[in-house]
Amino acid sequence: MKHWEKLSAAEIQKRIFSALNKNVNFYEETVVGVPASHLDSKVFYSDANFLKDAPFLSALIHNPNHIGCHTLGKSESFFSGTQEIERELISICAHDILKGEGEFDGYVASGGTEANIQAAWIYRNYFMKTFGIPANEISLLVSQDGHYSMAKAANILGLNMAIVQVDEATRKIDSNAINKAISGLIERGDKAVIVVVNMMTTMFGSVDDPLIYVEALKEAQLPFKLHVDGAYGGFFYPFSGEANIPDFRIPEITSVTLDAHKMVQAPYGTGMFIIRKGWMQFAATKEASYVEGEDSTLIGSRSGANALAIWMILCTYGPYAWREKIFVLQKRSDWLEERLKAKGINYFRQAGSNILTIRSEHVPPELASKYVLIPDNHDNPQWYKIVVMEHVTIERLILVVEGLT
Repeated sequence: MKHWEKLSAAEIQKRIFSALNKNVNFYEETVVGVPASHLDSKVFYSDANFLKDAPFLSALIHNPNHIGCHTLGKSESFFSGTQEIERELISICAHDILKGEGEFDGYVASGGTEANIQAAWIYRNYFMKTFGIPANEISLLVSQDGHYSMAKAANILGLNMAIVQVDEATRKIDSNAINKAISGLIERGDKAVIVVVNMMTTMFGSVDDPLIYVEALKEAQLPFKLHVDGAYGGFFYPFSGEANIPDFRIPEITSVTLDAHKMVQAPYGTGMFIIRKGWMQFAATKEASYVEGEDSTLIGSRSGANALAIWMILCTYGPYAWREKIFVLQKRSDWLEERLKAKGINYFRQAGSNILTIRSEHVPPELASKYVLIPDNHDNPQWYKIVVMEHVTIERLILVVEGLT
């Protein structure tokens, strides 16, 4: 591993408090030009005794603003301590998890939705500025199992959408389906494509093969950029032992979305956007001239404490204990899959995944309600999913399996 190592609780605590000490201290320093402060002292007490052993809560109270993208160079200097940890986090994810070589940019976003929109925003601007292609002639190409954030991105950015149908049983895309979607967008007059490749879809945990997209779009001679939506799978699938991981080893993949509030169990507000060096310029907002280093992010102001939370969790485990954690979840999922097979339940599971999605005819509505099985459509469910998270023990899964029909 290049950047990711396991640290003790004492080492993590020392590192966080050292970073906070490098930041501006609103409690002690005369800071009069910043429209920000520590959290309200009448509600959030900075002198509580337990805070000396609570680095994340201390960071929340000190309230660092991580506005901007700190991998680009200049950033707001008064939060330099915690920005350094965010840069380290980006390197861990880009190099050690997503197997990238070279330099990368990125930031901790509000969630996977924002990170996906950030990618579409960058590539739309790239096609507009470099090729002179208007937004309404650029298409977002996504599978039918893709996340709804892509529909939001198309709506906000004025892009077209093209949907690739998947096989109903395997949830896979194939070259025929992609070629059909490409023919449709060409017929519509679209001249460039932003592809979103899924690394474990939200409902099925299915994984797309990016090389099928690459081959088809090169054959069609359309300019394209590839983004991976790994909001669910980015912290899971690279440790699954499966082959064909859609990561930065594939040169056509330019950016990836991650989301730590899912498998990493970080607080909400811990999405991540990671992109190869040289592309954030297409989202640079020159009008943010009062921000040191300006701003290339969609979100603008954001809590630095969230970046620290992800870094703390990853460094508490280190790469080997993290792999063991994923291995345990896979084994519980294997157990569940064996029981579903034994009962003749019709289900889907991507190899190595911890999501098992069950046909609705096997799931009585009262069972779904009692154990919170999530449907693909609340009005007319065809599937219900079980996600084997840390709290989903075999003892709890037994109760669900017993109720399936």
